[in-house]
This record gives sequence, structure tokens and C-alpha cells, in this order.
Amino acid sequence: MIKKLNNLTKHLYGQLFVAFILGALQVFAFAPFEQWWVIYPTFVGFFLLQKQLQKSTRRHFLVSFIFSISSLIATLCWIYVSMDLYGGMPKIVSALLIVLLCAYLAIYPSLALWASSRLLGVSDTQRYLLLIPVFWLISDWLRGYVLTGFPWGYLGYSHADTPLVGFAPVLGVQGITLAIMVICGALTLLIQKQKIGLSLSVISALLISGFILQQQQYTTAQPELNVSLVQGNIDQHQKWKKEYLSPSLQKYLTLSETGLDDQAELIIWPESAIAALDVNVQEFLQPLSADLAAKNKTLMTGIIGYESKTDSYYNSIITLGKLPRQQLPNQQLSKQPLSEQPGYSLQSGNRYQKHHLLPIGEFVPFEHLLRPLAPYFNLPMSSFQRGAQLQNNLQTEQVSIAAAICYEIAFPELLRKNIGEKTGVLLTVSNDAWFGNSIGPDQHLQIARMRAIEFARPLLRSTNNGVTAIFDGSGNELGRLPANVAAVLSKKIQPAFGQTPYQYAGSYPLYLYSLLVLLGLFLSSRYKKQKTKS
Repeated sequence: MIKKLNNLTKHLYGQLFVAFILGALQVFAFAPFEQWWVIYPTFVGFFLLQKQLQKSTRRHFLVSFIFSISSLIATLCWIYVSMDLYGGMPKIVSALLIVLLCAYLAIYPSLALWASSRLLGVSDTQRYLLLIPVFWLISDWLRGYVLTGFPWGYLGYSHADTPLVGFAPVLGVQGITLAIMVICGALTLLIQKQKIGLSLSVISALLISGFILQQQQYTTAQPELNVSLVQGNIDQHQKWKKEYLSPSLQKYLTLSETGLDDQAELIIWPESAIAALDVNVQEFLQPLSADLAAKNKTLMTGIIGYESKTDSYYNSIITLGKLPRQQLPNQQLSKQPLSEQPGYSLQSGNRYQKHHLLPIGEFVPFEHLLRPLAPYFNLPMSSFQRGAQLQNNLQTEQVSIAAAICYEIAFPELLRKNIGEKTGVLLTVSNDAWFGNSIGPDQHLQIARMRAIEFARPLLRSTNNGVTAIFDGSGNELGRLPANVAAVLSKKIQPAFGQTPYQYAGSYPLYLYSLLVLLGLFLSSRYKKQKTKS
């Protein structure tokens, strides 16, 4: 078997085939499969494959690109569902667009793998334990930033149930990614019977450190809060039709009245649960807010905010019902004032406006060119404006809440900037009905769970049709609703105050580590050259 595999990888087409299979297998490390261990044989196999390549710069990059693009296509194939169901384009065009997107995203890891394999003057030990992990981090950062960024499928998300998750509150999800890549490098050295003692020590140190960090408490639990998350399961084909607005609102009201725990103090409806402009549904919102206030309950719901002065639309969360008369101390993260009126109003600052918009879905880049091409570029509500990067926490009488809408939850640095020491709960609302029964919603939930671990606070995730779930500050699931059902999830949570190291410093320690590694390798390489000359 090994002999046949060696024969296969002697030629370019065989090498490309093996790289494609190894990359595609990585999808099984992520939700809903969650076989985290798959990461290691796929990377180790790829590193060993690189060893067999001829000294051809072009071949090294091509094999790295095939490995990367196959991994991304397998992981992001769920995007096709929204194009096929709602895009109005031929299937072949939708598939081609997915391939083009993944081809662009694959450039970043391909360059990292290619450059780390072609850089001269470093030993295998330095390459596998230092250079490749740092280059991989840099490629992830670029992929998550350039052209608004697409930070999906970071390796660290796959390890939320391993000891390495202990690095999340300290260094964020990319701290886990770094540890994974270092372990992959150490395993490669072990298989090649190089630096056996060092490799075993590095693996052991990372696992033990992660386990110890996992036992630490970074925040202090506060009094319990009763919450209820309403999953309306509204048909996406009907959701934005005017004639369906009233039945949709009635459905949410009925669920909220019949399915809620009587003790619920905070009720959450998902993203755009009210599929209308806030200015057009005041006759619904004002009485509802008054009724909730009388029952000592608070409701947060997704809605489309509209500002007439600037003719701007915002993907928003508003707060109805029982509200504090003034902002709680130490919570003003931005200069936006809160209304002094205790109840809901159009002028109330107790709302959140989505900052990081989804390309195509919420804004169309080069829209004058793209919108005429296909119905996919004219999805409902695809002309939003950005909210401010820094915004006040949403307020109830019991707790301050840092919010993120849908895709924003994949940007930990954005959320980090809006969390204070007295922020008690994280909230994300979403509508993953665009992606049907694909693996996308499960991956989205996995990403949201990591935010709870990074900031050591409970996280509420309310969605239209799934996956609606609640996690505690350690990432333990407190409950979830089945997908594609209309139901209510009611639980007790404990808000938490405090600050994790990642919340305080963000990714700056990793930036510094990467800089020191690259500087150290550069100086080491120069020293070796000078020694050789002398």
C-alpha cells in the first residue's frame, strides 16, 4: 500500500490528486462532523508530500493551491444553497462562483505553504515548529481582513472540545490555530525521526498548558437571569412579502405568549424577525413595548432601522419593554447617548446597528456593474449602511449585553472592542434560512460558541430556523432547539463580569510572537551565511 502511494506521488497528477483528497478531508474536523483529529493526518500528509516534490517553485505552489482550494470548497460549499434557492442563476454559474470565491481565498494559505517550503536557510525544525505556523497565522489574518475579510473555517474552531481550547481566553481562536500548526509540525518531525525529544516535549507542553489554562476562571458569575429565545421558523420565500408581515408578527407573539417561561425576564427574537422598517410598524411596537414593561419583561428583536434624515437603512436590534432609566455605570464604550426616556422610542439609543455587513447579502460592491447581471445581486435588503464600529451595550435592568448580528460573530476583534468589564452577556441574532439544511448553520454555531469561550461569558444565539442555542462562559451548551421548527428555548443563565487576557490584549501577543519569530529566523539565516563565508 505504501509502495503504491509512493509511486502515485512521484508524478505531478498523482501529487495533485493526493493534495486534493487531503485538503477535502479537513471539512470533517468542523461542525457538524467535529472530528478534530482529522486536522493532524491531513497536514502531516501534506508536509510529507511536499518533501517528495521536485525543486520547482511552480509545482510547490500548485500543489499547495490544490490542497487549500479543496479544503475551502468542502468547507464552504453550503454557500451554493443560497445561490441556488434564492439567486435565480443557472446551477453551473452558481457552482462556478463558489469555485472562484474559494480560489481567491485559497491564495492566502497557498502562499503561506509555498513560501515556508521554499525559504532557504532554515532547518526542518525551524520550518515546521516556527516558520509554517507563523506564515499560516499571517495568511489567516490577511484572509480575515482584505476586501472586508472572510474569517471562516479557522483551524482553532475545530478544537473547542480539546485541551487546546484553554488558549482561547488568552490568545483567541488563533492561539488555538497556532498550537495546532505547531503540533502538526512536531508530528511531522517525529514521523521523519528528527528531533524526537524536542517534538515530544513541544506537544506535551502545549497540551498540558492548554489543560491548565482551561481550568482558570477569568470572570465572576452574577445573579441568574431567565431568558427565552424564540425561533419563528418563517419561510424565507415568504418572509419579505408585505402580505406575510402580519401573520409573521402574530406567530412570534403567539410563541412568546404560549411558549415562554413565566419567569422569563429577557426575550430574544432573531435577526429581522420584524421584516419591516421600524418607522412603519410603530403602531405594533409601541403597545407591545408598554405591555412588556407592565409585565417586567424586556424584548430584543431584529428589525430594519431607517433614518429619514440620511435615507439610510440599518440591520438593527431594538429593545422593547422594561428598560433602565439611565445607562448602567462603566458601560459607555462609544459616544452615542442613550435616551433618558425609560421606554422604547425611535430616538432611543438602546439599539444596535450592524457594522460588518455581508458582501452581496447586505451590500453590493460595484453595485452599478453587478446588480444588472443576475437576481442574486438584488436579494431583499441588500443596500444597508454600516453602523458604528464602537456602540453602546444593549441595556436591560439586570444586564448589559454586547451584540453581533449574523456574520459579525465571526469577527472576534470587532466584538472585543464592544465588551467592557461590566458587559454580562453576549448576544448574536441570525437568519441562516438562506442556507437550508446545509452544514453552514452548524459551522456558524461553532464559531459563535468560540466567542463565549474567548470572553468567558454566556452567549445567546437566536435564529429564525436554527440553530438556536445558549452557551455558558466555558462554551458548554445549556440548550438548543431543533432546526426547522417553531419553538421557544427558555433557560437560566449567569451573566459574568470581568476580563479575559484576550479581551484585554486581543491578537497583539500573537502579532509580537510572529514578528519575533520572523526576526529571529532572519538573523539566524544571516549568521549561518556569514559563518559559511568565513
